[in-house]
Amino acid sequence: MTHSPAETRQHKRYFFDKFGITERLLERCLGEALSAGGDYADLYFESVASTSIGIDESLVKSASQGVSAGCGIRVVSGERTGYAYTDDLSAGKLLHAARTAALIASGPAKQPVVGFTETKSPSLYPTPAVDLDTDLSQKLALVMRADHTARAYDPRITQVRAGYADELRRILIAASDGTFASDTQPLARFSIFVLAKDGDKTARGTSGGGGRVEIDFFQSEKTPEHFAEEAARQAILQLSAVAAPAGEMEVVLGPGWPGVLLHEAVGHGLEADFNRRKTSAFSGLIGRQVASPKVTVVDNGIMPGRRGSLNVDDEGSATQETVLIENGILKTYMSDKLSSRLMNMPHTGNGRRESYQQIPMPRMTNTYMLAGEDAPEDILRSVKRGLYAVNFGGGSVDIVSGKFVFSASEAYLIEDGKITAPVRDATLIGNGPEALKYVSMVGNDLQLDEGIGTCGKDGQSVPVGVGMPTVKLDKMTVGGTGR
Repeated sequence: MTHSPAETRQHKRYFFDKFGITERLLERCLGEALSAGGDYADLYFESVASTSIGIDESLVKSASQGVSAGCGIRVVSGERTGYAYTDDLSAGKLLHAARTAALIASGPAKQPVVGFTETKSPSLYPTPAVDLDTDLSQKLALVMRADHTARAYDPRITQVRAGYADELRRILIAASDGTFASDTQPLARFSIFVLAKDGDKTARGTSGGGGRVEIDFFQSEKTPEHFAEEAARQAILQLSAVAAPAGEMEVVLGPGWPGVLLHEAVGHGLEADFNRRKTSAFSGLIGRQVASPKVTVVDNGIMPGRRGSLNVDDEGSATQETVLIENGILKTYMSDKLSSRLMNMPHTGNGRRESYQQIPMPRMTNTYMLAGEDAPEDILRSVKRGLYAVNFGGGSVDIVSGKFVFSASEAYLIEDGKITAPVRDATLIGNGPEALKYVSMVGNDLQLDEGIGTCGKDGQSVPVGVGMPTVKLDKMTVGGTGR
């Protein structure tokens, strides 16, 4: 499904009508941006209307609504980048910012910009008729429903925090290569944290979800009760957990959110800028075997309604589905315009930024491993003694070496092919490229996460999606205090 001509005009006209932007002004700004030389320049206009509300102990602790707008102007000369931004969208301020960026990245002269070509894009999410300005009381009601449900789940639930946040982001991009693109991007997220206590034992549980959806999603598809019960279930389960074993063993990763391990341990290493600088463990390995032949990993920015999806990226390019690893062979990296040009590689539409105040860089969208042919029950049955990791909390990865450490927030022992006791304080330790070589079974049960992922890189955060089927790794180091 693609944008109708009426939708395209609506996205484009917003900045033209509200801020007085014209195509002639865009051409003038790009001309100023290239006035000191340079290979390329672009303008990124952004307007965001946002709402958030949070409760703690059944009381409203925070509630906010806001609107922000601005423009970032980038000039690229070779590998140098000049960047300036302004929150004043008047012609004078825009031209001043363009001249500032030009001076930072001065280089060989470039021809003036005349005319643009509109980027053809799909329609992957709803375009709300209003700025998500549903009455705050309706959003508060959702959060209070979650609070009530979590507390009713079990008397050992002692603390509940819940929150709802949404935004409507409008963007307009014009570039010296003729790119012209616009989009209206909704985003909503529900989250809940609970604490359970039984004597001197305490445990926590978290849940949440959303996507590029409107508030009706939380009334019909994934309700506050769904997330509250899941968070409460996790917390109560952990009260009876035993200490995780330590050592090298077979590990089974559950479907869905455990894909965050793939995102961190492998995904970042496949972003083109790290490979351009040769700081990734995957540098120079295109065409080489980097994983088990059972492993195929894709980054897919065109999944309708998903949190990481975009009709166009933040450089005005169409997003796409990109096969990164196919049957264990590294096929390509995720690229933005700069990396694509400097590395002479295909452009994958992965240029993303947190806001108009930051430059774009290669970033993931929705990254996941494709399903295999194994039944999940057969995978578990094949394990003599190991760990079944279903949910993950925090983690870290070193891009250069590929080494990672992840804490499992929900995991179980597997003994003689059966799931037995839940364990606590389990960590998974390994090396991304090495770990994938030990994948011996891949389930037929691919799941994506609920829609709560946020990815950080170089101080910028963007919404992303992750996913995977049930996967068996023949060996991985597990950190724990048990036997």
